[in-house]
Amino acid sequence: MEILKWQKIASKYLVKEKWATLRVDTCKLQNGAVKDDYYVLEYPNWVNAVALTKEYKLILVRQYRYGADIVSLEIPGGVIDDDEDPETAIRRELQEETGYTFGSCELIATLYANPATSNNKTFTYLLKDGVKTHDQHLDDHEILNVEEYSIDEVRQLLKDNKIAQALHVAGLHYGLMLR
Repeated sequence: MEILKWQKIASKYLVKEKWATLRVDTCKLQNGAVKDDYYVLEYPNWVNAVALTKEYKLILVRQYRYGADIVSLEIPGGVIDDDEDPETAIRRELQEETGYTFGSCELIATLYANPATSNNKTFTYLLKDGVKTHDQHLDDHEILNVEEYSIDEVRQLLKDNKIAQALHVAGLHYGLMLR
């Protein structure tokens, strides 16, 4: 059987803010059934980086994440601003969060956090030849530490389940696969 897209019959916004939007849709499924309360979270698209220094160290950041109430070890990244293209966004985010500038930048994965209920994509890049060129320029709400790890240390962190953010784990697996 061919899987077809659902037909949106109606849509209503319950919350519409800069960083998150919640809407409820009424949809007709391919079998004719009507689903009248399908909730969708709309977020801006994101970028993440598997970032390697010239010394072949992986750059990770450690920061507090309020939603999960954890201090999280992650790959650098962030939100794509309005009409910014993803590669420009990841280079900007890396410079702001880490102070590093990179020689090469390659898209290695386009992922969805949860395509069942969220509409945004995460573009994951592999950046190489990183050099510290700037001081951090963090947003008011950002407090993070920049840490460098060898590839073997990151593999061990993954084996020990020390990196909790699923999109970041996936990005690291893509990046390490290309090594």
